[in-house]
Amino acid sequence: MQLRLFIISLFVNLWVITFHASFASSPVIQESSERFHPVWAAQGMVASQEALATKVGRDILAQGGNAVDAAVAVGFALAVTLPRAGNLGGGGFMLVWLNKEHKALAINYREKAPLAASANMYLDKEGNVDRHKITQTYLAAGVPGTVAGLTYTLKKYGTMPLKQVMAPAIALARQGIRVTPDLASSLVQAKARLEKSPASQAIFFKKNNQNYQAGDLLIQGDLASSLSLIAQQGERAFYQGKIAKKIVAAMKAHGGLITLADLKKYQVQELEPIVGHYNGYTIYSMPPPSSGGVTLIELLNILSGFPLKNLGLNSAQSIHLLVEAMNLAYRDRNHYLGDPNFVKMPLKRLASMQYADQLRQQIQWSYHTPSSKISAKKFDDPESYQTTHYSIIDKDGNMVANTYTLNYSYGNGHVVPGTGILLNNEMDDFTAKPGVPNGFGLVQGEANAVAPEKRPLSSMTPTLVLNSQGQPLLATGSPGGSRIITTVLQVLLNRFTYGLNIASSVAAPRIHSQLWPDVILYEQGISLDTLLKLQEMGHKLQPVDAMGSAQTVEKNQTRGDYGVADPRRSGALAAGPSEIISKKTV
Repeated sequence: MQLRLFIISLFVNLWVITFHASFASSPVIQESSERFHPVWAAQGMVASQEALATKVGRDILAQGGNAVDAAVAVGFALAVTLPRAGNLGGGGFMLVWLNKEHKALAINYREKAPLAASANMYLDKEGNVDRHKITQTYLAAGVPGTVAGLTYTLKKYGTMPLKQVMAPAIALARQGIRVTPDLASSLVQAKARLEKSPASQAIFFKKNNQNYQAGDLLIQGDLASSLSLIAQQGERAFYQGKIAKKIVAAMKAHGGLITLADLKKYQVQELEPIVGHYNGYTIYSMPPPSSGGVTLIELLNILSGFPLKNLGLNSAQSIHLLVEAMNLAYRDRNHYLGDPNFVKMPLKRLASMQYADQLRQQIQWSYHTPSSKISAKKFDDPESYQTTHYSIIDKDGNMVANTYTLNYSYGNGHVVPGTGILLNNEMDDFTAKPGVPNGFGLVQGEANAVAPEKRPLSSMTPTLVLNSQGQPLLATGSPGGSRIITTVLQVLLNRFTYGLNIASSVAAPRIHSQLWPDVILYEQGISLDTLLKLQEMGHKLQPVDAMGSAQTVEKNQTRGDYGVADPRRSGALAAGPSEIISKKTV
């Protein structure tokens, strides 16, 4: 009994010392006139869509890990805590800034079409796209890249062993997580698809197919076993070992195409990022097969020639100019871009200031140019909004921006039996039939047609920013399909044109236009007189719910690190070692 009391007393005393020390070393956060204020921390910052995963990354930083260590830990943790988008069975893109080397690099771990894939594989006898086949079956799955991407980046640029960074995810899966209102709601919304798969139903619903309620304990034992195998054996477990064999067996049993040869051949690509400059800042973003970086730089180049700051944030004139620039950039996005291993693209031209000057001259100051006069081809949103993004910066100035996905919420709805791993339905991001919309309305061309080992075009836009002295400054990105690009654009404009802090930059109302449909989507918060003025200019308008979820971190070279979790999606959190939270007033 005395020993127990001694231990409790020791724990309390240590907690009190730590508590007072943290406040003694924390600077005062100055009040400002802005309505939103970011989180502050002294030794790095993590912002992700799910609180438990953010805390995993924060703890890795606190243990001395770098931004890559934390990013890999968060990536595996999200597969447990945010199963609709965090994943082992999907893919994505990671942008890394190595501060000591003063180098940016891009990691492409996007899914690939299986070797047996063909251009017309999703067409029925009448030549129409079979929407069920391309979204809800084993045929919808591309060869996953997430495990290869995370393990590759950790091995090359991390400092911690794989077992250490994966330990939190394994514990969360094995011991269980409390179901949040957001998770409970997403499971109900996806139930019609998930309950068709016995393995999915067994994990994500209770006995008798009852729904999980907020506060219930969700244990994912098979996923814990799969994570443990990967922690012990590395990516080999997923691409050649027990997990691979289970994936292939499920594919054979359910008419899928992925074979052991597909899994063994999968390789991560390390690429040169797309780079641009805006208002003295250096912008790094993702190259193809992501369309995000090229389109983002093209947009920033066009807009750099307009007096946006003088026009004012979300004024009718500034929104008009943004929309006209967006329409031109999305025309180029859908016409030119695809997998660089299959398609030749004029990337230097699209990202050049000379080309932006030409496009800027096509924009009419006072009236809208109809989409039909820009391009007769109708391009719409190609991707699911259920991607997820997280951003990390460490005490040494290393930065990571990572965006990954299963495409639809919970992918194709099928868990590979015995693994706990959900499969993606990323094949829907290809052009199943040129000229015919996919599940999200996009009509694309031959550049993004299905082909063996090809990667589908994406809008994911992980982005890093350096200040005018070339020092690490900001990492951001977002989910949201084709709205990802315009979300990231507006975060950067709000920060580096209008001078808002990162919390206000993320919270400000957003607009979106992508040529087709010929309409401006807008969030609540755009004033009525602004909307009326835009209508007078010839724009069509459509109110929408929240767009994107830009998890953003920023380093101040003298005051520490700041982070903001986008309030548009519940459950997000920004946190770092030795953090304090500034006041927020509304």
